Amino acid sequence: MDSRRLLRTSATALAAAGLILSGCTSGSDAAGTPASSTKAKPATAPTPDPALRGYYAQKLTWRDCGVPTFQCATLRVPLDYAKPDAGEIRLAVSRAKATGPGKRIGSLLVNPGGPGGSAVGYLQGYAGIGYPAPIRARYDVVAVDPRGVARSEPVECLTGPQMDAYTQVDQTPDDQRETALLRASFQQFAAGCEKRSGKILPHVSTVETARDMDVLRAVLGDEKLNYVGASYGTFLGATYAELFPGRVGRLVLDGAMDPSLPAVDLNRDQTAGFETAFRAFAADCVKKTDCPLGTESVAAATENLKTFFRDVDAKPVPTGESRDLGESLATTGVIAAMYDEGAWPQLREALTRAIGGEGSGLLALADSYYEREPDGTYANLMSANAAVNCLDSPASFASPADAEKAVPSFEKASPVFGAGLAWAALNCTYWPTPATGRPHRITAEGAAPIVVVGTTRDPATPYKWAQSLADQLASGTLLTYEGDGHTAYGRGSDCIDTAINTYLLEGTAPKDGKRCT
Repeated sequence: MDSRRLLRTSATALAAAGLILSGCTSGSDAAGTPASSTKAKPATAPTPDPALRGYYAQKLTWRDCGVPTFQCATLRVPLDYAKPDAGEIRLAVSRAKATGPGKRIGSLLVNPGGPGGSAVGYLQGYAGIGYPAPIRARYDVVAVDPRGVARSEPVECLTGPQMDAYTQVDQTPDDQRETALLRASFQQFAAGCEKRSGKILPHVSTVETARDMDVLRAVLGDEKLNYVGASYGTFLGATYAELFPGRVGRLVLDGAMDPSLPAVDLNRDQTAGFETAFRAFAADCVKKTDCPLGTESVAAATENLKTFFRDVDAKPVPTGESRDLGESLATTGVIAAMYDEGAWPQLREALTRAIGGEGSGLLALADSYYEREPDGTYANLMSANAAVNCLDSPASFASPADAEKAVPSFEKASPVFGAGLAWAALNCTYWPTPATGRPHRITAEGAAPIVVVGTTRDPATPYKWAQSLADQLASGTLLTYEGDGHTAYGRGSDCIDTAINTYLLEGTAPKDGKRCT
């Protein structure tokens, strides 16, 4: 992985969203005629600066997106909330209006995580058509691409060919030369971000995005924010609750992050999460006669995967494309399949082919992770991910020497992925914009009940993070899914879905500590 922490929602949901990302345009040239306008109601608390009143009082002009049942609009927000008169940026918004029957509750904002995931793409590809019918009946399901993401003033860092080179750099350096190459790749990435996106780069923090959400809440006419956030979206939702506890409506934080942890601890915990997910995959694989990692034991499968990674590090295998499969892309391909147990059959096939000398299957998984298109272009996911993460928290390491010292502790967390993920945490070391955030506990005193959802074998957001966040939040209630995969809502558990649907429709939070299988 090339980011300090890349927190993702279900791979299936994101893939579906990615198929129709181009369906919504947010500018004045959008197809069709205005469908409606939304006037803002007064905010539940006075805005902190008179200069923000114009933003809170703006009207959204809704237009046809070119995607059936969805509308799109543009939201204006200040570039810098500390200097509201110093310029503005425009954010892409989309909605699926409540279908009925039943009385409309209000708007339900959704965010799929990342950071860097397109919320508009997620809405149009999944939430706006795949959320339970009773939810879509009584809510306008709404998404805004966060600042710096997708259609909202996207952060751009490298060209497609440069990204190809960046994703292939060896992330487990064996000597000083390879360490220097890895350091140079992070420096080039950071310099590219500063050169191509220097204006917005200091202003893509989670705090600023949370403030954007409050502007949108007011403009949509909602007194309270109703919200479902997944993965990184839980940190965004918790940050909103911290800033505006009196404006919290019904918040679901699924696949929770722990905001109190320093970056290096988040990275190490996530490394352990991927190890947990891999062991679950391996335990399933070794029961099958065609398991490419053998049928002896999980321990043997682990050693066989490590051997495969060493082999492709020494001699990459062909893929039928200009890019061969080396260790970095192979590792990313395996990690991509850890987010959803539904991808395990695809991973078994891809590993079988790669061990046999043909790497296209693992390359395809890695490309889906990086959101690389067949034409060689990339979505801005990786650029936005680094920009947000490096602004939200100080870097894990001050130097390559620090990263090297941390490798043993990361390898203890994961013998398979530890070394690579330790070195990947070096990327923010060279970031051109100083971090503005600091790890801290979020209590959100005075907020309405907030549902925090954790999955016991979640690879990207370990279960203990959900336990911690629910404990930190003064009104937090923990809902547990005993199972595999990243996030729980809409993944097949009637128990989880019923608890969340009841909360969203009736306002009744599940009993703290409720567990589902």
